[in-house]
Amino acid sequence: QLVESGGGVVQAGDSLRLSCAASGRTFSTYAMGWFRRTAGEERTFVAAISYSGDGPHYADSVQGRFTISRDNAKKMVYLQMNSLKPEDTAVYYCAAADFSWVVPSPTTFPSWGQGTQVPVPS
Repeated sequence: QLVESGGGVVQAGDSLRLSCAASGRTFSTYAMGWFRRTAGEERTFVAAISYSGDGPHYADSVQGRFTISRDNAKKMVYLQMNSLKPEDTAVYYCAAADFSWVVPSPTTFPSWGQGTQVPVPS
């Protein structure tokens, strides 16, 4: 089970940190990711991190602004979002893979949270 938290309305240029609490699996053995969905569109990749935390991978649109991290002892994964833009407005989902690392896409992460909304008004 994955439960996201930390969403909410923020102004352009502000920062926000999303959290995801995992339970029911051996958290430290599989990759984790963040995806987002805007109205009327499919979920798109935002960031992913391997089981060990090495080599995080980011979508071009968030590279340099967002940082994914994980705490295996706490079974938590985070998404630090800085310099937010109106185009970052979306529902953000935490997702878990079945392997220590996968090529990040919505199809390679079979487990999902319920999502948390992040509106960034223009």
